[in-house]
Amino acid sequence: MATYQLKDERSFNEVYNLYSAKIYANILKMVKDPDLAQELLQDVFVKLWEKRALIDPEKPIEPYLYQIAKNQVYDHFRKGSADKKVMAYLRAVGSESYSHIEEDLMYKESVQQYLTALEQLSPKRRRVFTLCKIEGKSYFEVSNLLGISQSTVSDHLLKANSKIRDYMTSAEIIGIILALFTL
Repeated sequence: MATYQLKDERSFNEVYNLYSAKIYANILKMVKDPDLAQELLQDVFVKLWEKRALIDPEKPIEPYLYQIAKNQVYDHFRKGSADKKVMAYLRAVGSESYSHIEEDLMYKESVQQYLTALEQLSPKRRRVFTLCKIEGKSYFEVSNLLGISQSTVSDHLLKANSKIRDYMTSAEIIGIILALFTL
């Protein structure tokens, strides 16, 4: 097994190109969803980049990548389980309290919040997000179209998803608080 010293983007891209297909296949076996597997793969390599200073260059990197991937999948399922419980509770409470008209209004508000969250992104990040998530282009297609590396596409998507998630979460919390004060 090869050892790597991740000191710059070139060495990182070399590791990405060498191992991303294997790691993706491993993640896909666990999650059975190609889009989710792609997102988790990007999370793996972002985590690798963030922790590059802690990696022992004398040890092989492949087992480290598989461990990060396994942890990312487990974290995703743990978070998904908690999210499902919260959503089930909110649905139960919501179905008791709201009519269909109010649900339609809430849906429209959610869509508007999502669009506002997209507007919060930088133009380049919004373009990458739109191409990948809305138009369904692959990371490879977007990297060629915009003249950036696949790891840059991945980084833009990871940060865009995080910012949108944070914005939507804060908007939902504000909405819940406002709803509680109007009862």
